[in-house]
Amino acid sequence: MSGAAIPNGSTIRPDIERVSPDVVTAARGLDAATLHEAGGRIGVMPSAIKPVAAQLRVCGPAVTVHSPGGDNLWLHRAIYVAQPGDVLVVHVSGEYDFGYWGEIMSCAAHARGLGGLVIDGCVRDGAVLAGVGLPVFARGLCIRGTGKDHGARGWINHPTLFGNLTVNPGDLVVGDTDGVVAIPRERAAEVVAAAQQRQAREAAILERLRGGERTLEVYNF
Repeated sequence: MSGAAIPNGSTIRPDIERVSPDVVTAARGLDAATLHEAGGRIGVMPSAIKPVAAQLRVCGPAVTVHSPGGDNLWLHRAIYVAQPGDVLVVHVSGEYDFGYWGEIMSCAAHARGLGGLVIDGCVRDGAVLAGVGLPVFARGLCIRGTGKDHGARGWINHPTLFGNLTVNPGDLVVGDTDGVVAIPRERAAEVVAAAQQRQAREAAILERLRGGERTLEVYNF
């Protein structure tokens, strides 16, 4: 809806600096693991977070959400704070086993042109989410419903801690079947360039292996 008000409040930051669109475009051709290794083994999101369907990939700037456990109102708000191409990266306060997201929210986010959802919790409507057109990465599926407490405190676009990894708004987020990596915005261009070089080196190594060489000699083990 054009002209509609953006959700606001003391813990919502609607304006953030994002990773460059050119860097995002370049990152689309790279595996999450390659970016992780090229950056010095950085940026690993919790390994339980996987795509709800194997063919899904996600890539874009992070809009971070820290949601109260068992409540998805802040996710609804984040859909309308985020801009086209943004990826919602959601912390659920350790209360994983709720269905924080489903078909309706995916439809709303897709209509806004968002780049995807990465949530350290569960979702539902798993059989249809892949068909909506929005990549969804989650810990799993859970049918348990969530609340919508208007008095509960949450945060949008603040540094958010996932295990020992801090994800900042605007960071580069890339996910595939192996998992999800978050690369600091300030390093994203450097890491993507290094990952492209690593990808080319690995392609050359694969050709050598197909030609009969052994990993022991290729890597000087």
